[in-house]
Amino acid sequence: MGRITVRRPVRTITVNADGPDTTRRRPDALAVEEPMELRVGAAPLTVTMRTPGHDVELAHGFLLSEGVIGAPSDVHSARYCDGVDDEGRNTYNVLDITLADGVPPPETGVERNFYTTSSCGVCGKAALDAVKLSTRFGTRDSAFAVTPAVLAALPDRLRARQRVFESTGGLHAAALFDERGELLVVREDVGRHNAVDKVLGWALLNGHVPLAGAGLLVSGRASFELVQKAAMAGIPLLAAVSAPSSLAVELAAEHDITLVGFLRGASMNVYTGERVQVLAPAR
Repeated sequence: MGRITVRRPVRTITVNADGPDTTRRRPDALAVEEPMELRVGAAPLTVTMRTPGHDVELAHGFLLSEGVIGAPSDVHSARYCDGVDDEGRNTYNVLDITLADGVPPPETGVERNFYTTSSCGVCGKAALDAVKLSTRFGTRDSAFAVTPAVLAALPDRLRARQRVFESTGGLHAAALFDERGELLVVREDVGRHNAVDKVLGWALLNGHVPLAGAGLLVSGRASFELVQKAAMAGIPLLAAVSAPSSLAVELAAEHDITLVGFLRGASMNVYTGERVQVLAPAR
């Protein structure tokens, strides 16, 4: 693939900082948001608004959550195509995935070419049934379980690893964690679904899928789509610092995923599942 120019996730501009009595010019850091076109076998599949960085992980995680691939060996190669700006420089915003021999391409019977924004990953799907994908990895046999104390410590650990958020205040984060509460990987992105795809892509590329022994933590709310992504990767527990949607709760129950919301300090709501071990009070 050759030498790749590193795309920075942060851009600095100068702003007017207004106070009660004064205005001054100062630098301000912005989270970068750029489109990335994902192609499979040179055929355009989707365009997503993302924060540059870990694009190959993003592509693998997306294809995993769409049911296209299930193992690293399902992908033959990933390479950037020639997407150029006004000055003729490669933008590294077009990524082409070549599937391994025998791996079927994405379905064409249902509309799969869609545009995903940084706020919603399923906007533009042909119908709700199109995102209720069959899963190849089950969670029912997983022995994964955590205590409330382990969950309570996770948001602070995640925040400590959000380096780009610290400078911009404008990114979502996702992480995988083990039963002890250790964070296995953290990724940030302007889109919460992209952040999740990046951690799923990391897991796939490192041979950790299905993720029967890990939980997924997200810095925002738990949407239907994020539960779907957890199900497609075989993740038995999803924890969010904010609220879940009704469809998220229904899908989590359907796939035996423990869904935790409003994870803030020592308080949390457990909406589905029994993988949060509440210890009996001492007598």
